[in-house]
Amino acid sequence: MLGYPPAMGRYQSDIYISWDELHRDTRELCHQLIATGTKWHTLIAVTRGGLIPAAVVARELDIRLVDTICVVSYAGDEGQQQKEAQVLKAPEGDGEGCLLIDDLVDTGRTAAKIKELLPKAFLATVYAKEEGLPQTDLCIREIPQTTWIRFPWDTELGFAVPLVDRDDPPQ
Repeated sequence: MLGYPPAMGRYQSDIYISWDELHRDTRELCHQLIATGTKWHTLIAVTRGGLIPAAVVARELDIRLVDTICVVSYAGDEGQQQKEAQVLKAPEGDGEGCLLIDDLVDTGRTAAKIKELLPKAFLATVYAKEEGLPQTDLCIREIPQTTWIRFPWDTELGFAVPLVDRDDPPQ
């Protein structure tokens, strides 16, 4: 197990999502959104994780009116989930004709809060876990609830010391 923060003890594994993989999965989301036949007039990115997928979706679906809904559902350096999502900024209206885009729906609490504010919006996510999946209208890839997702913007590339030169070589 990698160095999970103490609050993340419920995670049993993790998955690294590369920039290429995220782009491919987001484009697949676009194909499925186009297949719905729906024409949305506004795209709303769920900040912060939904910003990058939203840029891809806006391009591929040729949506020029892009807004954000700014929600805080994690706090601190260790990513501890708060009890309730706090909305810092939301678009006006009930979401009719709007496409909500997020990178991930995890427990579904953030998505539920957003859908409460924008009940007529269509929520599409690139990834979803079992607990949050019922809150989405469309997702491309399901991830086990016990898997921590490491997105490319959360990781750094760095030099890897050769195994023979490490102080703690693997057994």
